[in-house]
Parts: sequence; structure tokens; C-alpha cells
Amino acid sequence: MRKGILVSCSAGNTGPLPGTVNNRDPWLFTVGASTTDRKLRATVRLGDGKEIYGESGFQPKDFSETMLPLIRNVSDAFCSAESLENIDVKGKIVLCVSDGVIAEGGFTAMRKGILVSCSAGNTGPLPGTVNNRDPWLFTVGASTTDRKLRATVRLGDGKEIYGESGFQPKDFSETMLPLIRNVSDAFCSAESLENIDVKGKIVLCVSDGNTSRIGKGHYVKNAGGAGMILVNDELHGFTVSAEPHVVPAAHVSYTDGLKIISYMNSTSNPLATFLFRGTIFEDDFAREVASFSGRGPNRASPGILKPDIVAPGVNILAAWPTKSTFNIASGTSMSCPHVSGIATLVKSTHPDWSPAAIKSAIMTTADLDEKSDLFTTGAGHVNPSRASDPGLIYDIKHEDYVQYLCGLKYPNKAAYMSILRKVNCLSKIAEAELNYPSFSIGLGLEAQTYTRTVTNVGEAVSSYVVEIVPPQGVDVIVDPPLLNFSELNQKKTYQVTFSRESSSSTTKFVQGYLRWTSSKHFVRSPIVVTFK
Repeated sequence: MRKGILVSCSAGNTGPLPGTVNNRDPWLFTVGASTTDRKLRATVRLGDGKEIYGESGFQPKDFSETMLPLIRNVSDAFCSAESLENIDVKGKIVLCVSDGVIAEGGFTAMRKGILVSCSAGNTGPLPGTVNNRDPWLFTVGASTTDRKLRATVRLGDGKEIYGESGFQPKDFSETMLPLIRNVSDAFCSAESLENIDVKGKIVLCVSDGNTSRIGKGHYVKNAGGAGMILVNDELHGFTVSAEPHVVPAAHVSYTDGLKIISYMNSTSNPLATFLFRGTIFEDDFAREVASFSGRGPNRASPGILKPDIVAPGVNILAAWPTKSTFNIASGTSMSCPHVSGIATLVKSTHPDWSPAAIKSAIMTTADLDEKSDLFTTGAGHVNPSRASDPGLIYDIKHEDYVQYLCGLKYPNKAAYMSILRKVNCLSKIAEAELNYPSFSIGLGLEAQTYTRTVTNVGEAVSSYVVEIVPPQGVDVIVDPPLLNFSELNQKKTYQVTFSRESSSSTTKFVQGYLRWTSSKHFVRSPIVVTFK
């Protein structure tokens, strides 16, 4: 704007609730979305003769237009597997609440041999917020790296609090300055700073609210403030951003923010300053999953663990189509390209591998994160150095996905609309029976047995022995416990039986893993069990 350039920005896709607009600063031109006058018309004719106009990319010429029974599940209209279990949908039209269309293109790409990696979404950290939940999509969450753009807050009592900032002024004097906050409104909006004297002072601001973090800095600067400390709320925890602030600033975690507030409450003259030391490496909090990263469980298909994996997605130095040529950005849209690149490298090494094989290789060689649950990390943190040599792979053909869809008790036409191809549900499998590299089990009092098939892509002559770390309160038996291979691409099948050790557990879910180990490889599959 200062250069005479009008910047137009998206209002965001998080409506329609009030207060969901993005890019709210007054110097930005914030644009919402409207429809056009072009439609792919699909009309619903009801039994009373009324017609309801809709749209559809599927326009069959041979549809008979015969009146059919129209039903819906009143208690769950999303048409998940569970919602269709106890109602008769055969030969009927089912009313469903729409829940995404990316699956269609992803399935078509998979059939063409293309692996589609997708963001897990930035609506975490609450459970069930993961996006792109179909098993043929590679769903990627976001984690931190060991690189930090350090901005240290030194308090008047000598304590130092580590934060981050993309603005690293070399001429900051490090002189102690008064530290203040608006106790009744700490979000640092323009209004909250009107009635307090911030001139020459460092202002503590809560990072959430209706103003962007950088926007808060503009308000502090316009009010005469000398600097800003951004404090996370409890929901966003330890995830901090290194952003190009307009004033000296540090973004600190919720826990560290409480320490700063405690200091401010302990003295009548709180002071602070900043120490800017640039990039540091080997941070102790590396590879934590970002608060915004979408979490499981997979509400649409609980038998498929999502996200599949996590990759670097916080404070990523990225090329940018502007004069500066780079930007520091965070989001699962930053972690997803990491996995896309790794998948490309694996594909270049193994050009004959299917999308499912590549996905399996990346998941089973991931690094385990024992600090987070599997609904947060999936198989773990991606490890690109091991992905091209996994030893064993779990392969899936597109026909298997069709059987999986039919196992969800979708009507043929509903399954068609998920993958845009003809479906005949004469053959079907349970969700957890899909040859997936992970296990997500809903376990009641009866034992459950599932089958997996692995393909040898490591040493031609090799033996793998199973190691089990069972979820607490669950007995896990693998048969056979030893797999012997005599050639490459040889397939071996094993069964896993899950049973509860007690019916009195109050825990909602537990987790563990099974690992096939040879002299040169280990192939790990995460296990999450939800008690029914």
C-alpha cells in the first residue's frame, strides 16, 4: 500500500458463521465469493410435484426419472458408514449432508498411477478436525522443525523467555523498557489501545482475536509502542510463528506467556527487552505437531487412521512470487508439499510402484512420536532418508477401494458419486480390512481379526519377525509371527487378532504398534483402538 499497490485478499472459506472473515486489516481489499449464472443443472422432483434446483457434474442420459422412495437418517445425515448401518437404503434415494468433493479427483488420479497428497487442514487442535479422510488420499499434518528464528524476552528480574520473530532488527538497544498490557482486553485491537499509554513501552498481546498477529503490531506501532510480546492462548499451546512484524516482537507459547504475566503481577514496575540472535538450530521442542494441524479420529470412516503422517509445516522458508522472493509461512499447505516431494523421489527410484506402495513406504519408515497420540501424528514424522528402502510395502489396488466403499454400506449410486465410476457392490470389505499400513479399530467385547498382505521389496532372501507393542488393555496376536521371503515382489499374508483384556476400561482409546523386523529393515504400523 505504501508503494501505491492495492492488495486484494481472500475473505477465507471458513464461513458462514459471524466473525470468520480473514484478512481484516483496513489497508487490505478483502473479497468474498459469489456465484455465476452458469449451472450444471440437476433438478430434484418431489412426490408432490415440486421441483428443487441443484447441480451435478454427473449427468446420466439413461436415468429413468421413475419416482423412488426418499429417505434420510434423522440423527446423522452425513451418510457415514455408521449412519447407514441401521436403515434400509436399497433402491432408494438418500438425502445426505455434503462433506467434500476432493475425493473424486483423488480417486481418478490414483487409478492413473498418481499419488495425491493433501493437507490435513488447519482447523486443529480439537478432535475430529482432520480433512481429506479418504484412504486413497495421502493426508499430511504439520509439525515443527529444529530451526528457530529466536527472539528472546528478557524480563526485569533477569529471566529469559524464548520466542520467535521474523523481524530481527540489528540495531535494537536491548535497554529495559516498561512492560504493559490491557487487563480487560489483551487482544490489542485498535480500540483496546486507545485508553492506555503505550508510548515507548512493550505491550503484551494475546495472539488470538479478530486481528492478525502482524495487524496487532501495526496497532501497537501506530499507538507509539516500542515493541510487542504475543502470547498464545491455551488452545494453541506451544505453536509460535516467526512472522515479519512491523515492531520488535516475540511470539511466545501459552506456558511462557503465563510466566511473563506472573512476573508482571509480582511487581509495580514490570520491565522487559528483546534479544535478537537470528537463526538457532537443534531446538529441544523440534518436531512437535502444530496446534492448527487437523486431528483425527476420522469421523467419516473410523476404520481408517487419519492423518496419515506429519511433516514440517511451521515457519517454513518458501519461495514467493513477490519482490522479496521468499516468505516464512505455516500451515498444512506447507507440510503437504514436503511429502509430495518425498513421494516424487520414491517414485523416481521405484517407477513401477503404485500410489499405495509409495504411501506405505513413507508411512512405515516414519519416525515415531511418543509425545503425541496417533490421531495427531498418524504414522509419525516423515523420514525421507528411509522412505525409498522400506523392506516391505502394503499395496492396494483401485478395486480394493471400491470394495472398501461398498463395505461402508454406500448405495451403488452414492459410491459412484464418491469416485465417478460404475460400482457394483457384490463384493465388499470392512473398513479395517483394507490393506492399509495402519490399524484403526473400534473394539467391543468380541475379538476382531483382520488380514494384511505385504510385498517384499527389500532383500530377495529375507526373514521378518514381528514385534508388538500392544495398546494398553488390548491383547494383540499376529499369525504367523515370522515371514520368510525367497524372492523380490513375493507376497505374504498375516492376520492380526485384537481382543480386550477387560471390559471395565474407562479410557476412550489406546495405542501401540506392530513392527516387522529383518536384519536390514523395520516396517512399523501404528495401532489405535477405540473402545466401544
